[in-house]
Amino acid sequence: MPASPAASTEGGFYPPSAFYFKVVFGNSANSPDASFQDVSGISSEMTVEEVPEGGENRFVHKLPRGVKNPNLELKRGIAASTSPLVTWCQSVFEGGLNAAIVPQTIRVYLLDENAAPLRGWVFVNAFPVKWEVEGFNSTKNEVAIEKISFSYNYSKRIK
Repeated sequence: MPASPAASTEGGFYPPSAFYFKVVFGNSANSPDASFQDVSGISSEMTVEEVPEGGENRFVHKLPRGVKNPNLELKRGIAASTSPLVTWCQSVFEGGLNAAIVPQTIRVYLLDENAAPLRGWVFVNAFPVKWEVEGFNSTKNEVAIEKISFSYNYSKRIK
């Protein structure tokens, strides 16, 4: 059995594995839509404004403007049409914007070997902005995959 991710090795912290994670939608800890193959887009970047120094041509001042985040992307095997996530995406993409889009909170947890969260991220006021089914290929024996991208107001790390 591998050492606990939180355990110390001779060099210090032992890095956790990236394959054991959980995704939670809204406030339900036992969401039927918690199994995903891939989660990406957990990132923040400071945008800057470049201001040339007057009379001094050797450098440019870089002033912080704000934080931008890419879309959160989740991949999984195509789910049943009764899935709450599928229902939510259908209401957004097939509703013709006749009804208000209802954002949700999405939480992503990196888990240890006991399924306890090591790290977590919360994405506030998230809503789907892209729903894609990856291509079908008759020469491969693979699961049909759907990828859903979410926009959100902001994210933060949680325990």
